[in-house]
Amino acid sequence: MIETILKKIVEYETIIIHRHERPDPDAIGSQVGLAELIKSTFENKKVFVVGEEEPSLNFLATMDEIEDTTYTGALVIVCDTANTERISDQRYDKGDFLIKIDHHPNEDPYGDIVWVNTEASSVCEMIVELYLEAKNYVLTDQSALLLYSGIVGDTGRFRYSNTTSKTHRYISELLQLNIDQTMFYSNLYKKDEKMTRLEGYILQHFEMDDRGLGIMNLTKDVLQKFKVTANESSQLVNSFSDVEGLKAWVFFVEDEDSGDIRVRLRSKGPHVHQIAQKYRGGGHPMASGAKAKDWNETKLIIKDLLEACKTK
Repeated sequence: MIETILKKIVEYETIIIHRHERPDPDAIGSQVGLAELIKSTFENKKVFVVGEEEPSLNFLATMDEIEDTTYTGALVIVCDTANTERISDQRYDKGDFLIKIDHHPNEDPYGDIVWVNTEASSVCEMIVELYLEAKNYVLTDQSALLLYSGIVGDTGRFRYSNTTSKTHRYISELLQLNIDQTMFYSNLYKKDEKMTRLEGYILQHFEMDDRGLGIMNLTKDVLQKFKVTANESSQLVNSFSDVEGLKAWVFFVEDEDSGDIRVRLRSKGPHVHQIAQKYRGGGHPMASGAKAKDWNETKLIIKDLLEACKTK
């Protein structure tokens, strides 16, 4: 599969790389890390990264703005996105050839080539594997930092069970480059005053069921009070993750524009990805996202989560 993808990259002059909406470090890291690998290896190729900006991750990379005509005859690669609904910038299907690279369960096998490895800690880990197999690709300091960031993000700083011996081997490859780890961690985990105050609110107001389910509701009014966007609030999803007895937790966040309820699911045991799929989402067994139409539907999600907690 990697060999086939490498051949396709050689074949195309223009390459456009997408990832999922509301990106995390693995989405940005795999998208732009792959782009930097290609650009540093093939100087004459035109390589673009597209999608909405995420201000909290602009220290890693920013996006390109391209015309629709750029897609004509282009190779399109989508990183870290399980289903087409979540692809940021829906022009992904306007190119000549489409490749999906992902580590989520392959519920939506879109693309002409589908490379999915659910055993990988992150898509950044998969891109490192592609780099090593290519042998002739040039890994720059910037590429290494981007790929490092995604692995760190999706393994929870190597604390999650998806961290394997391969993960650490690949990290050692990246650390041979000049990665400023102090700068990276300072930027990734910094919180300004408004985020710190919102975290205090969360710690005071989250609910915990005796079956081990933690619940946090962030309405538009609360977000406006603390001057925090729905996107920014994602940084706080693990605020109470170390509470004793917690098996799983959910953040319901009201979108300030659409009015939809974003659902962020996390777990220490019960599988939550199937619940996410039931409510227009998906992800990993221990970390997933979904959407609720309204606050009434959140009650159904809580009911499903409580049932899952009973079995663990």
